[in-house]
Amino acid sequence: MQQQFRTGINDFALKLANVNGTGSASANGLLMQANFRMGIPVSGKNLFPSNIQGLPTWYEIRVNKDGYTARALNYDLMVAMNAQTYQRDIQEVRAGGYVLYDSSWPLERSLYREDVHFLPVPLAQMCNEHFPDPRQRILMKNIAYAGSLVAVLDIDMPIIEELLTETFAGKAALKESNRQALHIGYDYAKAHFDCPLPLHLEKMEANADKILIDGNTATALGCLYAGATVAAWYPITPATSVMDAFRQFCEKFRRDPETGRNNFCILQAEDELAAIGMVIGACWNGARAFTSTAGPGISLMNELLGLAYYSEIPAVVIDVQRVGPSTGMPTRTQQGDLIECAYASHGDTKHILLFPANPAECFEFAVQCFDLAERFQTPVIMLSDLDIGMNDWVVRRLTWDDSYRPDRGRVLSEEDLRDLPKFYRYTGEDENHVPPRTVPGVHPNGAYVTRGSGHNKFGGYTEVPNEYQEVVDRLARKHKSAANFVPLPHIHNRADARFGVITIGGCDPAVQEALDLLAKEG
Repeated sequence: MQQQFRTGINDFALKLANVNGTGSASANGLLMQANFRMGIPVSGKNLFPSNIQGLPTWYEIRVNKDGYTARALNYDLMVAMNAQTYQRDIQEVRAGGYVLYDSSWPLERSLYREDVHFLPVPLAQMCNEHFPDPRQRILMKNIAYAGSLVAVLDIDMPIIEELLTETFAGKAALKESNRQALHIGYDYAKAHFDCPLPLHLEKMEANADKILIDGNTATALGCLYAGATVAAWYPITPATSVMDAFRQFCEKFRRDPETGRNNFCILQAEDELAAIGMVIGACWNGARAFTSTAGPGISLMNELLGLAYYSEIPAVVIDVQRVGPSTGMPTRTQQGDLIECAYASHGDTKHILLFPANPAECFEFAVQCFDLAERFQTPVIMLSDLDIGMNDWVVRRLTWDDSYRPDRGRVLSEEDLRDLPKFYRYTGEDENHVPPRTVPGVHPNGAYVTRGSGHNKFGGYTEVPNEYQEVVDRLARKHKSAANFVPLPHIHNRADARFGVITIGGCDPAVQEALDLLAKEG
């Protein structure tokens, strides 16, 4: 059988198959960043299991000169490092593609394909010869396969060296061992294969005005930019890194440089119920506060979200969606929380939802969440997902405007309250059906009873149907009015189109590519 070689410059998909907990994430991230710095449109998808160590994990890198970044389903080059998944991984390679594998152990004959090119590299054997520590051998094997890929794909070696220097700044010994492992793999590939392959990379200038960032980091930066000073949360995949990043940003930017005192409060609560309760309490008290969670956390927060809606207290919830129902698959992405979030809690409850399609919008929408929550005195939920939140995306640079001032909504000042004969919490609505609110401690005239039980427009307890109806009808009108303030949808018109496609969130790149393919087919 005559073997064909898959060819392509800056247009192919690479998949790296490994075992969770072996340190492959560092090597894979190195390759992803190198592609980005070469100016090539690139996307990365991390498919990892819900355990710490031992189960299969994959990382996918797609480079596409035309800027398509949706996940690939067939692969041109497979780095097969996990014997548990050899058969599956090799079958996913396109005809004419390549399989780079660790040839320290023989590959079973049944796994070979006549229409695929195999690139054997004795990674474990070479690392055993060069590194004495058993754990170090496992870790360095990943950097060694990265070195082989640098050779066969013609990745810019100075860029890789620069990334190693940045990664291991101040850690000379680690930098040297990683550099050594990188060149072990590189030198072997150069000596044994025709490098570069017909499938390889060439520098472009497509990323000059872009950054590489994940959605959770961008979200945390947006919360910081919006003026959030209080956060409460309970750890949950895939939302935990939102709070990890927010803490790091706060320690850098919200700590008094003279006293070292923190100007922020981040609380790890005992559960999601406590977390949302802390957020609502902080917002009631005048702070900008938020929580980050996933679908199971939203389920637990329902009752208190209803309290905030009915008693008109601002709150921001970042929902990084994962696969449900129940525990589901915590490390897989899904957009299954739409209905749950829209009507979270019992009764006539409706929430404002924002749907970012990429990390740049995570940053922008996080800011808008706080402004909307305070303008409309209600919970606002931003629905990201695992793909957006935990994977690196190439996006436009984030816009930071030092003149930005938070929209605190209708908050009565001390002067307002001093001149007010009597304050009734739910009277005096504006054209958007939002009444003025007060912050505790500003003036005695602003005191009122905050209740989740039936109340009238004066804030008093009631079970009179008409009085109850008056309040919930206004809440419904307020929710409807908010539609004029949320981000507008992106509408792309095609003159000859006969059908329409509606998409939200991280599906956008796949839908855009599918529409372009359909247009080409006529």
